[in-house]
Amino acid sequence: MKKAFKKILNIVPRPLLIRLSYVVRPFIAFSLKGDKYTDPIDGKSFKSMLPYGYETQRNNVLSPSTLSLERHRLLWLYLNDQTDFFTSKKKVLHFAPEQAFYKLFRIQKNLDYTTTDLFSPLADVKADICNLPFEDNQYDVILCNHVLEHIPDDTKAMQELYRVLKPGGMAILQIPQDLKREITFADDSITDQKERAKIFGQYDHVRIYGRDYFDKLRSIGFTVVEEDYTNKIAPELVEKYCLAKGEIIPVCFK
Repeated sequence: MKKAFKKILNIVPRPLLIRLSYVVRPFIAFSLKGDKYTDPIDGKSFKSMLPYGYETQRNNVLSPSTLSLERHRLLWLYLNDQTDFFTSKKKVLHFAPEQAFYKLFRIQKNLDYTTTDLFSPLADVKADICNLPFEDNQYDVILCNHVLEHIPDDTKAMQELYRVLKPGGMAILQIPQDLKREITFADDSITDQKERAKIFGQYDHVRIYGRDYFDKLRSIGFTVVEEDYTNKIAPELVEKYCLAKGEIIPVCFK
């Protein structure tokens, strides 16, 4: 199954993969029913999670029911336990909306919910993150997760995110991050897709963010909380929910 998943991830275009997943995931979820691991997003439990990864696969990380990864489940727990995201009226802008969240956020009566992306079939508004078609100070919450590592001019993208966020608003800007690395690494001279996948994790990633990511957000104007939320969750739940211990959630305020 691991080899088949890797082949599918590397061959099938992402928009088509999203559509296909709606058909196959109920069958996969049924075949993996159990009680060892639980997806906190929908409360369903499994004997194992699925592997996931483009160049190097991580085992036991992809939920068979919601298709959530570690970062999605961690964000869900944070939003549910530490914020009023699900209870107060919010105008929300969600970039590259994840299937794990899309339908659930769409039906929340307290949310005025807009999705945006250049290519995703789930996007309400097709837009370039570096040139957004939204007015200043529009959104109470912005979710932009695992997007910025794809954007060559991430400074401009961050400036646009800051511009459209309301004063007092919250933006959660998750990225794949190497916390052992002090300085973000990029090298445009590497053009071979296989080599880029080996070095950057995916062929279409343009950098590996280091710990300086938080200071770059601060330089844009954000107040940044480096939320190490797995350290606030019981260790047995970190394991049961298949979270990545030590992952930092960048919670940004304007």
